[in-house]
Amino acid sequence: MSDIRRMLAAGVLLSMLAACAAPRHEHPARTSREIADTRLRQVDGRIDHLAHRIDTHVSEGRYPAPQGDALHHRLDVIHNEAHDMASKHGGVLNPGEQRVLNEELDTAARAID
Repeated sequence: MSDIRRMLAAGVLLSMLAACAAPRHEHPARTSREIADTRLRQVDGRIDHLAHRIDTHVSEGRYPAPQGDALHHRLDVIHNEAHDMASKHGGVLNPGEQRVLNEELDTAARAID
């Protein structure tokens, strides 16, 4: 019996050692450029989401089409601001710019609801 236990223990120990020695496949660290590019995509994604909500509210009759058009115009202005800001830094946003844009989008979101 003790031989079976020893073999089992040795097998478990060997498996644990093999798991520790196996190379880990971690994702490479993202560059600051990739992170900054993500900021612009996040702002654009919020704008697209809010535009869809406007369309839904208009189609459901929650407010008239002219009001929806005005809200879309507001989103277009924010979109243009975002891309103007990004064009000054090689097509990406810095954290401060993203924060300002998100504050504007928060205000727009409150107007949409």
